[in-house]
Amino acid sequence: MSATGTFHPLSPPTTAQAHVPAVAGSILPAEPAIELSVVMPCLNEAETLAACIENARAGIARAGISAEIIVADNGSTDGSIQIAEAMGARVVHVAERGYGSALQGGIAGARGRWIVMGDADNSYDFTSIELFVAKLREGNELVMGCRFPSGGGTIVPGAMPWKNRWIGNPSLSFLGRLFFALSARDLHCGLRAFSKDAYRRMELKTTGMEFASEMVIKAALRRMPVAEVPVTLRPDGRSRPPHLRPWRDGWRHLRFMLIYSPRWLFLIPGLLLASVGAVVSTALTLAPLAIGTVWLDVGTLVVACMLLIVGLQLLAFGFFTKVFAVNEGLLPGDARLTRMVATFTVEKGVGLGTLLVAGGGALLLRALWMWGQASFGELHYSENLRRLVPATTLIVTGLQIVFSSFFMGVLALKTSARPPAE
Repeated sequence: MSATGTFHPLSPPTTAQAHVPAVAGSILPAEPAIELSVVMPCLNEAETLAACIENARAGIARAGISAEIIVADNGSTDGSIQIAEAMGARVVHVAERGYGSALQGGIAGARGRWIVMGDADNSYDFTSIELFVAKLREGNELVMGCRFPSGGGTIVPGAMPWKNRWIGNPSLSFLGRLFFALSARDLHCGLRAFSKDAYRRMELKTTGMEFASEMVIKAALRRMPVAEVPVTLRPDGRSRPPHLRPWRDGWRHLRFMLIYSPRWLFLIPGLLLASVGAVVSTALTLAPLAIGTVWLDVGTLVVACMLLIVGLQLLAFGFFTKVFAVNEGLLPGDARLTRMVATFTVEKGVGLGTLLVAGGGALLLRALWMWGQASFGELHYSENLRRLVPATTLIVTGLQIVFSSFFMGVLALKTSARPPAE
């Protein structure tokens, strides 16, 4: 490796090169090992691709590293392929369309032990590669670029729409830090680096724009060392509109984060709703409540019981999702979940649910007896509902727990076979 870094175009050898015989006892010069692969997804980027490759070559030289440049082409028809080949980059053809598909194809063909990925629209400064390489050499497995001034980055005027800069990216980054305990400030920067070993362990599945979110989430779930470096975002150098669709792709990122966080999608909302519903419904079952000038009676009791039922259903969904995701390898094993599944058996769930159904049935029989005392005639409206609503709520929640326990038992059949992550 030279002190200034070496760029390897890795073009096919000539006929003469391919048939040089080895002389007995001689040692042929070995090709320097590729330490870094720069991967650029490409779909009709003829206007900007040359500048990106040139900047990457400059960044490689500044980093002092042996590297290659890979253009992962997703079906370009504007001459992008010819430009890449003329500039010494290696083109990997990826038939399946999509941002994630292109990157997966390019990374699969990369020969470096480290990967730097970045868009080919000339919005990212590839000359900053040395910052990423320095963090990788420190032992970090994922290095994120940060475009925001809070992380030392720079957003050139006109480089990012206002809704992305002030609403979309800050909101999604905040939720990512909240859901997955991430330290990075900019979770959706497209310029990032990682080790190829870490990439294999991430087991990324998505083929679209969610690929970027999945990478960060999987790194967090597998407790990989993550660092962040400042980068500059420049205006898109293309004359055509970008492939990115802010609202659509923002929703796709949010949806993906929620799917990978059953705690925030189901468990926390379910726990909150069930707790409020249980406390309020218990209080109103005994008697109406007056809070200042506000009078809470059977109408509020009905709403509270609804919250309780919905909350319990969300809690069940949360456990179902977590067990399924662990069994399928979508989420890493969880020691607490394994212990919980082992402790809360189907029999215990069925027993608890049966007790609740029996309690609700007893209250329902009491309401029927009181109706009989009135010769099955008209009853006081509020007092009658105060008996019927809690009785039916107990029966419904009991049945939910019984059948949810059986369903959890089916899902948990494979849980013990997967080693938990401590």
